[in-house]
Amino acid sequence: MQNRRKFFKAAVLGAAAFSLDGVGKTAAAASKAYVKGGAKKPIVLSTWDFGLAANEAAWKVLKTGGRALDAVEQGVMVAESDPKNHSVGFSGYPDRDGRVTLDACIMDEHANIGSVAALEHVTHAISVARRVMEKTPHVMLVGDGALQFALEQGFKKENLLTPESEKAWKEWLKTSEYKPIMNIETQSYDTNGTTAFNPLMLPGNVYNHDTIGMVAMDANGNLSGACTTSGMAFKMHGRVGDSPIIGAGLFVDNEIGAATSTGVGEEVIRIVGSHLVVELMRQGYSPEAACKEATMRIVKRDPAKAKAIQIGFLALNKKGEHGAYCLHPGFSYACCTGDDKNVLIKGKNYFQ
Repeated sequence: MQNRRKFFKAAVLGAAAFSLDGVGKTAAAASKAYVKGGAKKPIVLSTWDFGLAANEAAWKVLKTGGRALDAVEQGVMVAESDPKNHSVGFSGYPDRDGRVTLDACIMDEHANIGSVAALEHVTHAISVARRVMEKTPHVMLVGDGALQFALEQGFKKENLLTPESEKAWKEWLKTSEYKPIMNIETQSYDTNGTTAFNPLMLPGNVYNHDTIGMVAMDANGNLSGACTTSGMAFKMHGRVGDSPIIGAGLFVDNEIGAATSTGVGEEVIRIVGSHLVVELMRQGYSPEAACKEATMRIVKRDPAKAKAIQIGFLALNKKGEHGAYCLHPGFSYACCTGDDKNVLIKGKNYFQ
């Protein structure tokens, strides 16, 4: 009990939290271990401010006794459908050839996995990834093959490049320089998770990218996770980051916990980041400590590069404890637990 109390106290520090109706909350309510009378309660976590709206959809599944796998799929689909979210799904910023390509993966409590990469013309890449998991003997489909499979499965082919994204791409072509604005995701959403005007996201500026990663535990204590993105804005055509790679952008071990990552995927892949976080939790690290150690691996490998990029890890263990850690200030994660409490928590960071 004493250790749990210490965990609750530590989790409050540095945490900013907001409820869905805008009423301020403390992060303490989101940081408790979800064990009562021997039965684990549901919990869902997701990256960035836009995770609040995603969590709301996921919670509708969890609070009625639904499976964590269904919850994470339904949750991230909210971000994939949002035309104001230019880093995930529909309206994602295109590559330098003007093509919107999506990456996603999903993993359940039985270590079943599915993934798609460089998928075009289908908004819900996460659902295609789930079909790969459930309908094929494979774990990953890419490019034209992924699209062919999606269409065979009944997914609708559509144009994902919206006028706003196209305009931004054409402005970028004037200089063709890639200089990401760090943590722009946190400036695009207000504290309730709804889209808001962002003066930085105007044609002529260069935009960062990011991912929604989500991990959840259902009423049965089973874990699942999902990760989906449109990748780096104006990337080279064919570039794939960590988001669709099991072990890098996402990993679930139903005996230990689950983790997901966000930020510059190339550096996460180098350390197989999400798998590393879960393995550290297996060794006894708390979720936050495991995320911190993974982040430090990136700093130690290339300190100069680490100063110029953002990477964050988010983790949930089997007890329902959770935590995050990132390179730079600005990363936050959304947490939804019992009584429909959905709050935003600031991740701790290495560089000040």
